[in-house]
Amino acid sequence: MLTVEEAKKFLNDPSTGHRVEMAEKIGNQLSEGKLSKEERTIAEDIFRLMVRDAEVRVRKALAESLKDSPDVPRDVALSLSADVNEVSIPVIESSIVLSDEDLISIIDSRGASAQSAVAKRAYVSSSVSDALVATENEDVIATLVSNDGADISEDTMENVLDKYGKNEKINAPMAQRGNLPIQVSERLVSLVSEKMRDHLVAHHELPDDVATDLFLDTRERATVSLLEPGNKNLDVEGLVDQLYKNHRLTSTIILRALCLGDLTFFETAVAKKAGVPVANAYQLIHDKGTKPLELLLQKANMPLKSLPMVRAALDISRETMDTDGDDRDKFQQKMIERLLTQMEDEFDGEHLDYFINKLGA
Repeated sequence: MLTVEEAKKFLNDPSTGHRVEMAEKIGNQLSEGKLSKEERTIAEDIFRLMVRDAEVRVRKALAESLKDSPDVPRDVALSLSADVNEVSIPVIESSIVLSDEDLISIIDSRGASAQSAVAKRAYVSSSVSDALVATENEDVIATLVSNDGADISEDTMENVLDKYGKNEKINAPMAQRGNLPIQVSERLVSLVSEKMRDHLVAHHELPDDVATDLFLDTRERATVSLLEPGNKNLDVEGLVDQLYKNHRLTSTIILRALCLGDLTFFETAVAKKAGVPVANAYQLIHDKGTKPLELLLQKANMPLKSLPMVRAALDISRETMDTDGDDRDKFQQKMIERLLTQMEDEFDGEHLDYFINKLGA
């Protein structure tokens, strides 16, 4: 425990080694909550002397010992965070005493090392994230989007993709974040797949049309995978709107989703392409007659050759959902097997091959 005698010794002993030792000892005692009220008052006075110490070693030892303490005086934390990088970075990255306003001030006044330290904090608020993105430093932004503890608003993510979407240093870690809005996920799918297309064309001497087919197929698979159950950010109407706006709401992606059991996406997407309310599309799709569905698909510019596939998929969906429930893997396997068997007589070889190719069966 800190004693008055130790405090006097610190004040009277000019050696750097002893001051470093005292900085570590007193700082650790404060962090561990081992100081009495009187000892804490003495310690705080010593801290205020140490932050003005001429030796970087002393200030660095103090910063390391106090960086995780919730009890460090705010003026001491601010002094340490304003010091040279060797002293300030541990405090900037870890100290919970620093407020969002303090962190934004650091971002605005310091260089990339301090900004990256802010971006690495266990928790970064949305306002601090906005300030980090405003630095326009790609390394800082890459560090931020790599941090799952960073609260980044959807608008800010969209702005990052607008400016740095094709930058793998940024889009790759963003794609790996644990929680992404559905529209951001869809944009990332497109960006990552576009890179794959360019790579295939450049390195495998593929004809442009073949590369484009592979690109579209890969992108559609990845987009439909966003519809997996449990996606807390799932917004089917938002996803459909974005796909439609960007001319990616294709017939194949709609059929792919249907044949993987996602009726909600199918109903919403067909309604969007047909220009009718989802409730109306739902009634036409599930009408017991055959003509309403055919007329709806025509209005949605879906290929007529897909009509038997759609009817079969809807029938199988109604049957299997009653028995397989939410077991998506089992449902998908049964759907594909039944479709191939049921449609073999209705499709000629060319169309069946087309169907198998598009579903990747």
